[in-house]
Amino acid sequence: MIFSIIAIALVAFIGFGLFKASGLKSIQIIKTVTIKGTKQEVFDMVKYLKNFPKWSPFLAEDPSQKYEVKGTDGTVGAQYHWDGNKGKDLGYQEIRKIEEGKFIGMQCDIQKPFVAKPTFDYYFTETANGIEVKQDFKVESGLIDAFFMWLFGAKAGMEKMNQQGLDLLKKAVEKQ
Repeated sequence: MIFSIIAIALVAFIGFGLFKASGLKSIQIIKTVTIKGTKQEVFDMVKYLKNFPKWSPFLAEDPSQKYEVKGTDGTVGAQYHWDGNKGKDLGYQEIRKIEEGKFIGMQCDIQKPFVAKPTFDYYFTETANGIEVKQDFKVESGLIDAFFMWLFGAKAGMEKMNQQGLDLLKKAVEKQ
């Protein structure tokens, strides 16, 4: 009898988890920050990957992370490679598109601790209060990966990390 109850509870949990996970197969997180600075200063802080350590939430979390910029920095095809958490975090991000002063599109190739290819699109708009930076993050995953993201609350962690990155971007530009 007890095994039947445990089996039913386990099947219900997995069924509920897969149902919830189906909504996490495609994640989009949009965050914005307004920065006091010139449009060029803000744009260049994102465009030049050599600046990323100044506002990387991942480097803030793991200061021993190793990183390297490959290609011609500030141009399409430039890449920021990282190796952190004692070899447990590995990947790179690449600039895919630049519309000078308006837009930067990047794609990540994450190899560890999981495999993913999220995109980060940055939009820059002048406002009365400063330069608004909108970050549009997107990632696609399979149902099993989405199940584990649901199980461990990964979307909330992603939202927090993305906001931290924008807050660090603001701080990096405003302290120049």
